[in-house]
Amino acid sequence: MAWLFLLIGGLFEVGFTVSLKYSENFSKLWPSVSFFICITLSFFFLNKAINNGLPIGTSYAVWTGIGAAGTAIAGMLFFKEPAAMWRIFFLVMLIGSIAGLKAVSGGE
Repeated sequence: MAWLFLLIGGLFEVGFTVSLKYSENFSKLWPSVSFFICITLSFFFLNKAINNGLPIGTSYAVWTGIGAAGTAIAGMLFFKEPAAMWRIFFLVMLIGSIAGLKAVSGGE
């Protein structure tokens, strides 16, 4: 269950970064509200993962990795950021590293 909490927290991290972009420096109400909801839930689920047995170092690395990879993918899909071959390559490496941390970590 801890890994599911961590995955959900990472997805909310993507939500708060995308909301941050759409909020335009917190000048738009609903993206700003979305940002605060997503950031709160993201940290809530990270905390749940840690309190359900995952090591803090692994949890934080995986949480930030999901957020970083997800935000980079969202940037390519929604904000027309470049999808160059090397960028895709390193995103795949990052996702592989996240999977590797899960494979070698204790917990659920």
